[in-house]
Amino acid sequence: MARIAYVNGRYIDHAYANVHIEDRGYQFSDGIYEYIAFYNKKLLDGDLHFKRLERSLKELQILEPVNAGALKVIVRELIERNGREDGGLYIQVTRGVAKRDHVFPKNVRPALVMTICGAKTPKAHEFTDGVKVISQPDNRWARRDIKSVSLLANILAKQEAGNQKVRESLLLEKDGTVNEGSASNVFIVTPSGTLVTHQADEDILGGITRDVLLKLAKKAGIKTEERAFNIIEAKDAAEAFITSTSINVLPVVKIDDRLVGKGSVGAVTKKMQELYNAHIYKQTGK
Repeated sequence: MARIAYVNGRYIDHAYANVHIEDRGYQFSDGIYEYIAFYNKKLLDGDLHFKRLERSLKELQILEPVNAGALKVIVRELIERNGREDGGLYIQVTRGVAKRDHVFPKNVRPALVMTICGAKTPKAHEFTDGVKVISQPDNRWARRDIKSVSLLANILAKQEAGNQKVRESLLLEKDGTVNEGSASNVFIVTPSGTLVTHQADEDILGGITRDVLLKLAKKAGIKTEERAFNIIEAKDAAEAFITSTSINVLPVVKIDDRLVGKGSVGAVTKKMQELYNAHIYKQTGK
């Protein structure tokens, strides 16, 4: 079955899908995006992702290209046309096509592009054995809470992780505070068993998986804290893991040159994996 994209009202063969050269997403990174996983053709936490998409649009003063109901219909049709049971959905909205000018153009229709891809789930051994990460300076702009398509600093950090043959880069403020990963949120477990992650503010992108895990942990009776922590505390933690829509709950067993805890997947991390897998099954049956 052919891969189909959605571009501004049309379902098009992915190989021939395109946008105008003066689309502001291309010219200025003037747009936002969402990535939503689906299983059995059912979106995982779809409403939460749509709500975040709406918030990002408002923060950048971009109009909604279609209303929420129409967007859900288009998404269902796109998944159906691509014939995938499981995979990922990318939604990208830009301010639209206009003459190159920094000032917002008037009377321009936002551009809506959507594509389907295969599942990005990590390899099985990464869930059971854990992964290694490195730390790097956080060079991103100050509004990290907006899911902007402007990802160059993230890309450079992720590339350095690839260069060093590790899974992820943890992004640090000048004082050593761990904000998040280049494409993930970061959790640590203190020696006393408290689950800690950075508070949801303008310094991080509040991940949907992050939010769901906090609710699951609290419901399970696991003590949680949303606060800043530094790289020293992370390296001294009993456990650590990173999260995102594509990687779920991925254990971290080494940060830079230091093993985390015993260098193996800890009990709290395993519990969070179990809780999240149950969450996926409850919503999608998979």
